Amino acid sequence: MALLRARVVAAHRRSVAVALPDGTCASAIVKGRSLRIAVGDEVDVERAHGALVVVAVAPRSNLVYRSDAFNEKLLAANLTQVAAVVAPDVGVDQELIERWSIAAEAAHCRFIILANKADLPSFAALRERLAPFATRGIVVVDLSAQHDAAPARAWLEGQRTLLVGQSGMGKSTLVNSLVPDAGARTAQVSAALRSGRHTTTATTLHVLPGTDGASWLVDSPGVKVFGLAHLDPAVLAQAFVEMRPYLGRCRFRDCRHDAEPDCALVAAVAAGAIAPHRLALLHALRREGELARRRTSA
Repeated sequence: MALLRARVVAAHRRSVAVALPDGTCASAIVKGRSLRIAVGDEVDVERAHGALVVVAVAPRSNLVYRSDAFNEKLLAANLTQVAAVVAPDVGVDQELIERWSIAAEAAHCRFIILANKADLPSFAALRERLAPFATRGIVVVDLSAQHDAAPARAWLEGQRTLLVGQSGMGKSTLVNSLVPDAGARTAQVSAALRSGRHTTTATTLHVLPGTDGASWLVDSPGVKVFGLAHLDPAVLAQAFVEMRPYLGRCRFRDCRHDAEPDCALVAAVAAGAIAPHRLALLHALRREGELARRRTSA
């Protein structure tokens, strides 16, 4: 039976919605328990007994997901960019932004911050809080998704972007501004999944109009936590961009960058080249990963 190559645009349990080569959206059942499927995956589907079945997942360029000692949540695959949406009227968790940036670096994606609701009086205070990220070279884009999303589009064209953010930051408003038929598309996806819960709980892919399908956005549900327990310690350290020049320069090859003598990272913190909170975050993420691995092996 002939296979069709399709793109996963939403996933819910063992059912996925796929965009077929003719542009239509259809429901497909995932064959077996071994296939882990994320939005953005390219998959091979076949028709069996009147239904579409996913039989294989094409090799990915990357996969972004969150995990802790208890579970994991796949978000999106084959990305080129992660964009954090923040706003001044919701308490911004700066460590969450740090974690998103690390997830992006580990997946070899560009990371940007979309500072939404620039029309609010409290926006200036938000911009001050984001200054340390801009100092590290992270692009911060000011916009008001409700009134003018054009500043964001300039950074989204030519990219395959995962939008992340806390609830209330305006991710869905931004998507609706950039993709006029996003609401209809989401309803179509929900019908394909036959799940009314889909519209508020699942990650959904939207193609950016006028880009011939080359640019798309993945709108993910708002989160309060973002674990990275799955990252290998070596990959984790490399994801801290400013730490890269110092890695491998410690006295001990297996240095944990904590209390060991002649640690290059500790020395860089003392010299002001690395912010203390960044090294503290590296330690916290290593501990989370170690806890998850102990639970897995227990």
